[in-house]
Amino acid sequence: MKKILQYTLLMVVLSACSKKDKNQAPVVNTNPVVANDGQTIVFPVKQTVSFFETEVVGDGSLENMVQAPAKVAATVVRSDEGASQNIVLFENPDLASNYTQLLQHRNNINQLINKVIKQKQTEVARTEDLKANGAATGRDLLEAQTALSVEMSNLANEKAAIIEHETKLKAGGFNPQLLQKASAGTSFIICDVPENEISKIKEGNTCTITFTAYPDQKFTGRIEDIADMVDPSTRMIKLRISINDAGGKLRSGMFGTVSFGLNEGKQLSVDKNALVTVQGKNFVFVKTGPDTFVRREVELGDEVGDRMVVTQGLQSGDAVAIKGVMQLKGLSFGY
Repeated sequence: MKKILQYTLLMVVLSACSKKDKNQAPVVNTNPVVANDGQTIVFPVKQTVSFFETEVVGDGSLENMVQAPAKVAATVVRSDEGASQNIVLFENPDLASNYTQLLQHRNNINQLINKVIKQKQTEVARTEDLKANGAATGRDLLEAQTALSVEMSNLANEKAAIIEHETKLKAGGFNPQLLQKASAGTSFIICDVPENEISKIKEGNTCTITFTAYPDQKFTGRIEDIADMVDPSTRMIKLRISINDAGGKLRSGMFGTVSFGLNEGKQLSVDKNALVTVQGKNFVFVKTGPDTFVRREVELGDEVGDRMVVTQGLQSGDAVAIKGVMQLKGLSFGY
């Protein structure tokens, strides 16, 4: 009787298990489906797709923040002796010498034109009049004309000297005329930028400068001038930046860093996190449907901040994966 009871209980248990297996839902495949030699990836479960964040690419205006080492090349201070012109203190002694000599030659020219030459011209005119009336000889007139010619030659030499000193000042990044007009409290910063960036820089743009002496303070400067020449060895061009340093904190020779934005124009670009590189080729993953990503090879241009310009392989409106990219790479390439 006991054996019959045990047998009956076993049959009941087996019958219950059989019914339970029949009521179970069929197994659903949740693994991503990779096709077309890894180019297409389909996710059967929508919750899985939400892990992969995307951005829609477009032709946006890009601005590249560029930094360049800089130095306080000159400061303008008032004369303690009450001179009519402010004093310019240069970091470079050669430029200081050129500027001083330039001012001296300009003063010499004013003296020559307004006094000496004007007087010699008057003497020539008077001698011509005296000769016409028989009160002076031809030799007298010749001597007066020679004296005028000598002073005119001196004037030409002074002008040639000015051109020489102006050229050296400009090579150092300074405009001589603006130096003379600069107000006290002005500091001039010189920095070098690559030749290939110069078309993106405009005079009058503002920039930010930090100095080693004041690491926690930012100064606002204005791009005042772009040099007329390129350094033949470095292919760099000098920029002169002016700062209104009313507090007198800056000193000639101080080092700093200039930061300014370069407008790169409207270009198609992607976040650098979207890119994967395999065997020297660059790829992104474009979301082409609610559950589908397609691998696409792209050609790249310049790097602008945290973005890369795309010259080929994408078009405006494409949704590109920027999160979970390494997982997509593993599925697509198998590693």
